Order: sequence, then C-alpha cells, then structure tokens
Amino acid sequence: MDDRDQQTIEDVNTDEGETALQSVGAKLRAKREAEGLSLNEIANRTRVPIRHLEAIEASEYTALPGSTYTIGFTKSYAKALGMDDAAIATEMRAELEQGGYQGVVARAPAYEPTDPARVPPRWLAWSAAGLAVALVVAYFVWRSFALSPETTSPEPTKTVAEAAIKEQPKQNPATAIDPAGEVMIVAREAAWVKIYDADNKRLYEKEMQPGDRFTVPADANNPMIVTGRPQVLDVTIGGKPVPALGTGERSIADVGVSAAALLARKANTSPASTNGAQPTNAAALQPSATR
Repeated sequence: MDDRDQQTIEDVNTDEGETALQSVGAKLRAKREAEGLSLNEIANRTRVPIRHLEAIEASEYTALPGSTYTIGFTKSYAKALGMDDAAIATEMRAELEQGGYQGVVARAPAYEPTDPARVPPRWLAWSAAGLAVALVVAYFVWRSFALSPETTSPEPTKTVAEAAIKEQPKQNPATAIDPAGEVMIVAREAAWVKIYDADNKRLYEKEMQPGDRFTVPADANNPMIVTGRPQVLDVTIGGKPVPALGTGERSIADVGVSAAALLARKANTSPASTNGAQPTNAAALQPSATR
C-alpha cells in the first residue's frame, strides 16, 4: 500500500468520524445544501416556520416551542429531503436527552409521557376548590337562617322556595351535550394538525384542508392535539359544537380532545372569552418577521 492509498483511507475514516459526531441539525443542513435547496423551499414544503428550521440546524432547542414540536418538525424536515424520518426522529430524541434539554422542552403541565394519570388536570383542582367554597358558604347561610330568632312561619318560606324554583331556567334537552358523544374535528381553513395519545402514539397527522375532518377514537387514551391554527378548527361532540380550541394568537400543544376533556374545558370557559374570540387570518405556522 503506497502513501496515496493510506491517505485516502485516513480521509475516509475522518469523514465517517465527523459524520457520526454531527448533530441532527447539521446532518439536515448538509443534506439540504447537497440538494441545492434553501430554507425557504423547505419551509414551503413542510409548513414549518423558517425560524424553527434555523433553530433545528443550529441545535438551539431552547428556541423551539416543545419536544413534540421539535421532533415533529425534524421528521417533516427529513421527509422533505427524502431521508429516513423515523431514524432522524430517534436521533433527535436521543440528542435532546443527552443534551439535557428534556427539562427545558417538556413544559406541558397536564402531560407526562410515562404516567399521565399521576398528575391531576388543573381544571379538576380548581373545580374541587370552587365546590368546597360553595359548600362552606351554603352551610353558613343555612346556619344563619336556622338559628335566627326572627324565623317566620313555614308558609312564607315555602312560597319563596317555590318562587325560586319557578325562576330557575329550564335546561333545553336539545342543547345538552352527551359526554359519550363522538368527537369530530373539521377544518375551515388549511392547518397542520397532529393528534396523539398519552403514550405519544400518533393517531393523526396531516396538513388539513378546508372540509377535512377527523373523528377522535372513542377508546383513545387521553387524546391530545398540537396545531398552530386552532381558530380554524370546528370541534363538535355528538354533532353539537364546543368552544374553539384557541384564538390563533399562539400555537397550542398537549390540549385534550376527548369528550370529557372538552366538556371540562367548556365548563371552565367564560362566555365572554368564547363568544368574543374571532378567527384570525394570521397563519401560525408561516414564517413571521416579528415572532
């Protein structure tokens, strides 16, 4: 073996070593440049904002909205380049863990991949606190009437109680929502949507077009949604509409879309916040110079 052959072998080994040490972002950038593509072209293919593509290439994971977004955007980037998106996603997950970014990107309070049932949802804690306060107030009101020396005869009390019952609004059965009803998501405008369960199993991922719809499996384990344009999605339970998932001011992630989660969210959403929300024309997943 002459010196030229030895040098060639050393160059190949050096290149292989450098490739093995490359970050996922560096591999994607190298593939993109080899294909002669710009970030604008990748953004148009994947609907991923340029600022997120730049963060992935630079391995600046704290600039990304969360682990779900990071892995999802990376897979879309790899698909656009014709690479093995599953292998790239596995490398990205390992890179996040090795770099200690899990504590930074796993910010969702109601979602824990290993055991989502261990941490109760926030709405349940607030509901329990509100119920406790209402019971305490009701007890003191009853006690004040029961121990009052000026208590009147039972007849006026009965009359007041009957009047209060008559004044209570009657619930219209036609507007009641069945908690076991089918949950359906319908797109009014184009929007990238991913739905997955508590085990991070993908149930649906697609760039929805106007009129596209998806029925959430009734047996799914705590199904959740990620999207950048929640304001263009209509959600119904058993054919009856529920409040919008968001206003479009920001992306949403790890938001429950089971019938129980949507009804609990509806119960804790004031009419002013739901009725006043108007769909915006800003595309949350498009590049923005100000964000």
